[in-house]
Amino acid sequence: MLLDGEAWQAKFQDFQREAWRLETLPAYNVPQEADEICAFLAGERIDPHTHSNAYTDDLKRVRREGKTKGRVHVVTRPLTAYLRYEFMYYLPHAWAGEDIRIMDVTDRPNPLAGVQDFWMFDRAEVVLMHYAADGTQTGREVHEGDVTPYLEYQRIALAESVPFEEYVKGLDV
Repeated sequence: MLLDGEAWQAKFQDFQREAWRLETLPAYNVPQEADEICAFLAGERIDPHTHSNAYTDDLKRVRREGKTKGRVHVVTRPLTAYLRYEFMYYLPHAWAGEDIRIMDVTDRPNPLAGVQDFWMFDRAEVVLMHYAADGTQTGREVHEGDVTPYLEYQRIALAESVPFEEYVKGLDV
């Protein structure tokens, strides 16, 4: 089943315990971010201590409700401009309650090579995220099969990653 619009948004409102994402791409082509990326490349930065938006507000709601939201992003160095841009937002997102972790596979084999991006809700439902080669999202699809492999992907990702704040210490991002 393909997911769009309200059905997709409902996944983030209706989960009971955990929403978790695996990100594997070095860049995502999101048209809504184009102006912000241009500003970032021109040297503009947000203040992570004061940054607030609908996403951080929702993260706070999730935390208040006793739920968790997290992700692991698989990266290689040097970081792409997109990743440096995205990392700028990770700090306020982490402070708002998202468990963000980084799995750097620059100097080692990627234990999740070939695994595509996905969201997992309550460790029971998986939504596969489909992207074109340039990082443009082409669709979202509810995985109709067994979620066991995705539970294992999550276990590996968590075991092989470090918290975002630990990863960026000493990095010039």
